[in-house]
Amino acid sequence: MQQFRRIGVDAGRDKGSIRPGSKGNEMKEARSAQKDAYSLLLEAIDVGEFKPGDRLVESDLAEKFGVSRTPIREALQRLETQQLLARDGRSLIVASLDHNQLAELYVVRAELEGLAARLAAQHATDEEVRVLRDMVTEDKKVTGDASTLARANRRFHHQLHLASHNRFLVQQLNLVHQSMALMETTSLAVEGRGETAMNEHAAIVAAIEARDEDAAQRALKNHISQAFVTRLKLDALAIDD
Repeated sequence: MQQFRRIGVDAGRDKGSIRPGSKGNEMKEARSAQKDAYSLLLEAIDVGEFKPGDRLVESDLAEKFGVSRTPIREALQRLETQQLLARDGRSLIVASLDHNQLAELYVVRAELEGLAARLAAQHATDEEVRVLRDMVTEDKKVTGDASTLARANRRFHHQLHLASHNRFLVQQLNLVHQSMALMETTSLAVEGRGETAMNEHAAIVAAIEARDEDAAQRALKNHISQAFVTRLKLDALAIDD
């Protein structure tokens, strides 16, 4: 029987009374709490605090994050709808990606990020290019720390998405990168991958700075392809273990 770590969806409803004239304010507070609970849970999954297979218990999460159970319950339902959580009987666990899902995700990511790089070469301001270039310089200093580099990598890609100046593309890429959080380990942990990845980032930024749309798209898609190859090797080693 598969075992899951208990992290913190059990049933239960908060009880309380609504004072006259307070309903509107409480509705606003509830919406704010729901947004905060969702963001907190999403961030915890993204940084690996909750990993694939971890069981999420509503009451534990409410206590952990200091919010009531209602916004936690709504946030969990939202994450389940986005397929970041899955059902295990009556419980919710952090979802995982099988080989086919992983391949599909990288295909979509390569195409969307390639488009983002192409658009960035067209529309990025000089200031945005400078920020990307500075990011590469700073990130090269932490190639020996996989966890820190993984966070820096997410920031770099997000900044590149914003430089595309296409809000709809950014929305779709946010969804893709949320799903990327369902991988237990980062490919940047593989020896030598961090330095190679930062060189790939540098090539992407150079193409964007040169306003070479084809080269920017090609460099970005090559970067994702190399990351996928590394991911496959990492998963193969995990099976051997």
